[in-house]
Amino acid sequence: MALTSPEGMSKSDLDSGSTFAPRLDENGLILAVTTDADTNEMLMAAYMNEESIRLTFETGYVHYYSRSRKSLWKKGESSGELQEFVEMRTDCDQDILQVRAIQTGSGAACHTGRKSCLFRSVEFKNGEYELKDLGMEPLFDPKEKYGK
Repeated sequence: MALTSPEGMSKSDLDSGSTFAPRLDENGLILAVTTDADTNEMLMAAYMNEESIRLTFETGYVHYYSRSRKSLWKKGESSGELQEFVEMRTDCDQDILQVRAIQTGSGAACHTGRKSCLFRSVEFKNGEYELKDLGMEPLFDPKEKYGK
C-alpha cells in the first residue's frame, strides 16, 4: 500500500489529523530516530523510504535505506543485532520519524558493538571541537562479527 502524499493536505490536517503522510525529501527519504522501546534511549538515526517503512510494518523488523549503498537494509541482518519493531511515531509536521524497537542479539545497535551509536559527546575547548568518549563499552568485537 502506498503512503499518502502530504501534497494538497491542509496544514491543520498534516499537523493534527489522523492521516499518515510523511514529508519525504527530494530523494524520497525521511530521517528516523530509533529508540529503545523500554528505556526510550536513542539507539541510532538512519533514513527510511516508502519501501523500508512498508517492510518494517509487514515483517515486524526495522528496515532502513542506506544512502551510501543506495539500497534497503534490514537492521542486524548480517550481525544478528536485529531490531524488533514496536511502534512508529511522527512529529507534528511529519518530517521525522521515531521508531521504537527492541534491540536483539547482544543488545548493540551500533556497528562498533556499542548499545547506541551516540557514544561520544561533542565539546568545545580552547577554540577547537573535540569528541569525548562517554565510556560505553562495546558489547561485541566488530572485527569478529564483521570480519573487518
